[in-house]
Amino acid sequence: MKVAVIPARGGSKRIPRKNVKRFAGKPMIAYSIECALGSGLFERVIVSTDDSEIAQVARDHGAEAPFVRPPELSDDHTGTTEVVAHAVQFLQQQHDLTAVCCIYATAPFVDRDDLVRGWSLLEAGDWHYVFSATTFGFPIFRSFRRTEANGVQMFFPEHLLTRSQDLPEAWHDAGQFYWGRPQAWLQR
Repeated sequence: MKVAVIPARGGSKRIPRKNVKRFAGKPMIAYSIECALGSGLFERVIVSTDDSEIAQVARDHGAEAPFVRPPELSDDHTGTTEVVAHAVQFLQQQHDLTAVCCIYATAPFVDRDDLVRGWSLLEAGDWHYVFSATTFGFPIFRSFRRTEANGVQMFFPEHLLTRSQDLPEAWHDAGQFYWGRPQAWLQR
């Protein structure tokens, strides 16, 4: 069985209530739920939350919220992997899981076709995880930081004079979804 897990904590600090804030006419989390349901990939789409309002919004948009996430997995320092592992433990009591896809609640542009491609890659390879990634818009080798004196300092000063087209392409996690084998989530 393939299951989507959407982590959605109630206590966001940077953007309070971000998971249920309205974005282009509906709660942010609705986009991830609708994408998961619309993909046809999942037998269950569940939301892992510690928040009753988020749970209700999730149910209103077709997802399940079958448990309340415990407080020790709902603080500012708990990572996504621990949250999904908790959901996997819950789900394994009921189902034989083949794959679990974590979809972030704040990924309104997550695409069904990307979810399908991710599943195809996980299924075809000997991978623990498959995730979405994209290139940086500008070469990271030309990046810099502010110094304490309000100046700037390059992270890679050796590339100060390197032409941007001669620098390697760099990728980063797109922060949308993570397909994983149940054991990979459990072993973190």
